[in-house]
Amino acid sequence: MNTSSSPEGAGEQERPPELPKLARDTTPENPWPLSTLSHALHGWVQKAPDAWVEGQVIEVNQRARVSYVTLRDLQEEVSVNVTLFQREMARLERPLERGSRVVVNLKADFYVKTGRLSMLGRDIRPVGLGDLLERLERLRRALAEEGLFDPAHKKRLPVLPHRVGLVTGRNSDAEKDVVRNATNRWPGVEFEIREVPVQGTGSAKAVIQALQELDGMDAVDVIVIARGGGAFEDLLSFSDESLLRVVFAARTPVVSAIGHENDQPLLDYVADVRASTPTDAGKRIVPDVQDERLRLLQARAALDRAVSTLIDREQQGLATMRSRPSLSQPDGMILIREEDLDRWRSRAWSAANAQTLRARDAVGQMRARVRALSPQQTLDRGYAVVQTADGSVLTDAADAAPGQSLSVRLARGELGVDVTSSSTRQPGEH
Repeated sequence: MNTSSSPEGAGEQERPPELPKLARDTTPENPWPLSTLSHALHGWVQKAPDAWVEGQVIEVNQRARVSYVTLRDLQEEVSVNVTLFQREMARLERPLERGSRVVVNLKADFYVKTGRLSMLGRDIRPVGLGDLLERLERLRRALAEEGLFDPAHKKRLPVLPHRVGLVTGRNSDAEKDVVRNATNRWPGVEFEIREVPVQGTGSAKAVIQALQELDGMDAVDVIVIARGGGAFEDLLSFSDESLLRVVFAARTPVVSAIGHENDQPLLDYVADVRASTPTDAGKRIVPDVQDERLRLLQARAALDRAVSTLIDREQQGLATMRSRPSLSQPDGMILIREEDLDRWRSRAWSAANAQTLRARDAVGQMRARVRALSPQQTLDRGYAVVQTADGSVLTDAADAAPGQSLSVRLARGELGVDVTSSSTRQPGEH
């Protein structure tokens, strides 16, 4: 059965498909109408909040009731067209000019009929000198609190740099002043020059790139950032926070030579050395060859004087040493030692002789005492020693038996006797 011929089938084919609610649900078979997308984009853009932005005016096109202004970012190559109505322009005290800095409250708007995205300026305010000074002062205090201006972080310049990195404007007087003065002072100095924009949009970024490139070169010993004088607004690039932090992080010493003596961008506080002018920078980075030659001559003269003084002093010392008795009469020391040796020998002989005599006397006395206590001495005085047959000394008469043979030892010779009687009478008894 063919359903396409039935009324119900015809009604189902004629019903249009339901449109997707979300953009991601659209397909080639079921797309959105263009108006749906435009209205959706308009709704999304309307939900975006307004924002205050800062930029530089590069083009102004004023008409009867509407003014079209082109703003450019202060650092990046980004620009946007802004539509300002007469009531916003009427609030300005002075007409907008190219190059002026402004702060604008922008609200994005999407025009459904043409699909054009535009920026509506609801309020615009010029950035005056007072506002810029106040911003710089706040930034200066913040960086000072972080320690970016601390002298302890300053790097010393090399005594004699072989190659100097120079970041400056293209074919500028600042470049000529630095190169000419440095070359006049030290003809052998070499330069690695990077010519970049030094004012306006993107100048800070260009200086940063050149600085990082030179800082990465081992042959570069010092980097000079130089620019001639100008208006306060022209030097604002050298107070950019990103540039200041790159200078602080550089491993190569950086010299700031911006403007004149009275110009003091924040780069002067962060740089390792601040030169009042580019000419002053050329004099600071290298020594004066004439002064160095003079110092060499002075050092050589001082060295000659020191050597001559040393030689004279040593000669006087040698003469003094030669005049000493130890060198003028070297045998005098030997004679003194010989006398000392004789004296010590005599003392030793006397001491040994006296000791020997004392010892001999002691031996004689001891010999006399021994002789006095000797049994022979006792025998010589008329005493005798009575011994039994076994050699024992008989000391008690009771120990001798009658008829016992005894031996009597006299001072000279012995007697053999027989005991006939014994008595216990003591000497002196009757």
